[in-house]
Amino acid sequence: MAQPSARRIALAALRRWREEKRFADSIISEFLAKAELTYSDRAFALELFYGVLRNLTLLDFWIGCLRSSRIEADLRDVLRLGLYQLFFLDTAQHAAVYETVELASKRQRAVINAMLRAAVRQREELLNRADARPLSVRTSHPQWIVARWQQHFGAKNAEELCRWNNLPPPIYGRINRLKINREEFLQLYPTPRPVARNSDFVEFDVLPANALNQGHCYIQDPSTVIACQLLDPQPAEKILDACAAPGGKTGYIAQLMKNIGTIVACDRDGERLPILKDNMTRLGVGIVQSLRHDWTRGRIPIPKEIASVAPFDRILVDAPCSNTGVMRRRIDVRWRLRPGDLTRMPDEQFAITRSAISLLKPGGVLVYSTCSLETEENEQLVARVLDQFPEMRLTDQEFCLPFRDHFDGAFAARLINPA
Repeated sequence: MAQPSARRIALAALRRWREEKRFADSIISEFLAKAELTYSDRAFALELFYGVLRNLTLLDFWIGCLRSSRIEADLRDVLRLGLYQLFFLDTAQHAAVYETVELASKRQRAVINAMLRAAVRQREELLNRADARPLSVRTSHPQWIVARWQQHFGAKNAEELCRWNNLPPPIYGRINRLKINREEFLQLYPTPRPVARNSDFVEFDVLPANALNQGHCYIQDPSTVIACQLLDPQPAEKILDACAAPGGKTGYIAQLMKNIGTIVACDRDGERLPILKDNMTRLGVGIVQSLRHDWTRGRIPIPKEIASVAPFDRILVDAPCSNTGVMRRRIDVRWRLRPGDLTRMPDEQFAITRSAISLLKPGGVLVYSTCSLETEENEQLVARVLDQFPEMRLTDQEFCLPFRDHFDGAFAARLINPA
């Protein structure tokens, strides 16, 4: 049986994403794992799949300009792929049209051929019509999210944020100083570019398989370590990482502790714990005890593995959140979120934080963090914690805003439990 092309894999993944409402990353990963593609074809399949998801609203606007009558879902998926190639990629026009038509069933081919050829002829008109549409259409973001950001950040910053989300994300790696120092790393791997604002990080053009396998680096955005730096863990301390998997922050905390002390790393998703354990092994971290625990279920007794170590010197609550600060990496988040999520999620975040505070020793530090840009999950959540626990004291609060700092969005607040 012939291997499917990059275009056919992208189309099949788009249809499965639409039908099953699963995470985009897991869907395309499954398809690519089964296909024997060259590196360039694999990259092309990813570009098509994620590119269409980033630009759904705009692509559908153009489809509506080209045909006013109803278009069935399968036909729309093919048209989205074709228009993405014509308007966003350097694919030759005749190749984009021909290869896209070949993806369709025989009864669809005439319609697709006619619409894509019309798009080629009307290119400038379609681009101009798109430029006249609201920001939510031009950048393919839900209107309710755009309206929030315009209110909170201003029109200019909201537009920059939407455009940021539609850019391919760079690959950043944190140098794992438990195994290698910065100078040795740059000698051994000369192609990465140092990140000027954080000496622990480098930027790669391609995923560094050898460096990852050796545990010499860990792929994560520089914004992720803000919470760890506010936590300021010290060697020989007892640390609770309440929502730890897959372990990027856990590994950095261990590095800051010089691999001396105890880290209890929890996650409510048992399937993610083996990933955390594998990451800690590869990074050479030897001070982590990992276990499954759901902090939102307050009536469940604290596991003995946690209770036997408590009280903790420092606690990190890197809470599950809306992920609006990392939409550039989590491509389909914008289509999954609903306004009600920003009411539901803060209740879960508060439940986790409230449970964790009970395990903090007098004089201890708790850092609450998210990769959200939303005030309900950040400042308002911290205010709610302080209202519930008036003895706690807020000593620092930091934001990373993509349109200002040019890294992923992040928030962290440092709270102290007075002695």
